[in-house]
Amino acid sequence: MRIDIVTIFPAFFDVLEVSLLGRARATGLLDVRVHDLRDWTHDRHRTVDDTPYGGGAGMVMKPEPWGEALDAVAAGDARPTMVFPSPAGEVFTQATARQLSTREHLVFGCGRYEGIDERVFDYAAELGEVRLLSLGDYVLNGGEVAAMAMVEAVARLIPGVVGNPDSLVEESHEDGLLEYPSYTKPSLWRDRAVPPILLSGNHGAVDAWRRGQQEERTRARRPDLLGPDD
Repeated sequence: MRIDIVTIFPAFFDVLEVSLLGRARATGLLDVRVHDLRDWTHDRHRTVDDTPYGGGAGMVMKPEPWGEALDAVAAGDARPTMVFPSPAGEVFTQATARQLSTREHLVFGCGRYEGIDERVFDYAAELGEVRLLSLGDYVLNGGEVAAMAMVEAVARLIPGVVGNPDSLVEESHEDGLLEYPSYTKPSLWRDRAVPPILLSGNHGAVDAWRRGQQEERTRARRPDLLGPDD
């Protein structure tokens, strides 16, 4: 998969060099390219924002550098998927990550200030699929944190990125439930014991216990994930 990230803070994404994503880049599973939006400006101050039409607080990112940046990163690709983190977008979920993990080319556009000129999204739709996605009902200073979270959520689903693929199917949200609690050695720690069922060697009973824990956790913490009959 190829991932292009356009931002005014390229150094933010240096973290992509470490851990599983760094290894995936080194082995060729991921082709990640980070671009500085200011490279597509043409004035001495490398200006990427201006005051909003209609008045109001803050600044808005100008369409000209974004248009040139999208032209450049989409060149030679039939229909890339362009993701713009935005509190006005649809909520990003594990299902969304699964969808995006099937794409060959993702472009992340990281907005700042009061956002990106709306015409940029309209233009981007002429170049490829456009998704405005939100991490949740809160506001960040810019799109970089959200883009990094989405890149990690998507990239780890690409075959070969995570060492044990079986671990992916037991995680929160993969089957509509939250993940069960996990334990490791020692079996007794600071007067807190591992549930005896996990030490029994009865795999069927362990599976049943874990399923029950998933349902209990989901009912207590995220009842919105359960259907009316659950």
